[in-house]
Amino acid sequence: MKSKGLLRFISGKLLRFILLITAVCVITFALMELSPIDPVTAYVGANTKVSAEQRQLIAEHWGLNKPPLERFWAWFSSILSGDWGTSMIYRRDVLEVIGTKFRASLALMFAAWVFSGVLGFLLGLWAGLREGKLADKLISGYCHILISTPTFWMGILFIIVFSVWLKLFPVALGVPIGVISAEVTLADRLYRLILPALALGFTGIANICLHTRGKVVEVMNSEYVVFARARGERTTQIIFEHVMKNVSLPAVTLQFLSFSELFGGAIFVEQVFSYPGLGSTVVQAGLKGDLPLLMGIVIISVVFVYSGNLIADLLYWLIDPRIKEGYRHERA
Repeated sequence: MKSKGLLRFISGKLLRFILLITAVCVITFALMELSPIDPVTAYVGANTKVSAEQRQLIAEHWGLNKPPLERFWAWFSSILSGDWGTSMIYRRDVLEVIGTKFRASLALMFAAWVFSGVLGFLLGLWAGLREGKLADKLISGYCHILISTPTFWMGILFIIVFSVWLKLFPVALGVPIGVISAEVTLADRLYRLILPALALGFTGIANICLHTRGKVVEVMNSEYVVFARARGERTTQIIFEHVMKNVSLPAVTLQFLSFSELFGGAIFVEQVFSYPGLGSTVVQAGLKGDLPLLMGIVIISVVFVYSGNLIADLLYWLIDPRIKEGYRHERA
């Protein structure tokens, strides 16, 4: 029965994913069609003079002279067959471009995700245990400031402080200037990853910290903790046996649900730091009308964000019995 319920749960999520990705692709294509950017002009360059015949040949080569519905169906059918097309900007296969850029973005997002999750959880735990005291007020106030701070502003601030003033990190770029990618060492890549990851991670601390603080306060004021104190249990014992068990799962789940914010923030951070990742690439694809590359990045981003939501839902499904009961009632 449990395996059947889990199978129905995953099947429902898969159906929603198919509908979501189809709708996002249609909306993205429609927005690109309504965009004032001329793909041919963006392809040859605004300052390059080409004849009408040459423009026609370029449009025919990339299929830009066909009706929108025909072009969308041609792209969609090629995606289903495994052909993601060729990027107009890079003149390379879309999957090859996305693979290279996504690896860089994944390293950035993973470092920021782990940093914000661990530090946010620890700060929230400390603030909740010190409810109403100075530490709680300072941490809560700091988090409220972070919530209202744009990611790009945090990146600019980090560049001014750590790169310009303190000269601890390079101002921008994911690799040293004048060095080809094949000769860049792992140490150089990690060194240039630190500042963008910190800028992205700091903006993600607030949500997990405030949520963890609220859950800790709720648990510490609960009846079973009062009973544990009456039995003579020490504070450390209460923290590890009661607080951590009730706070950890919601915190981990919230962290997986933050994939969308993480991906969106990475776009701004990569622009500020000139980091060669997927975020800066999607901006170029949109501004230059590179439809195959933009649509490919949209699909990857949807898969990435939906995977985080799916993992969070599965964690609750497998651990929290209330979710299973609610799903059974919906099916009934």
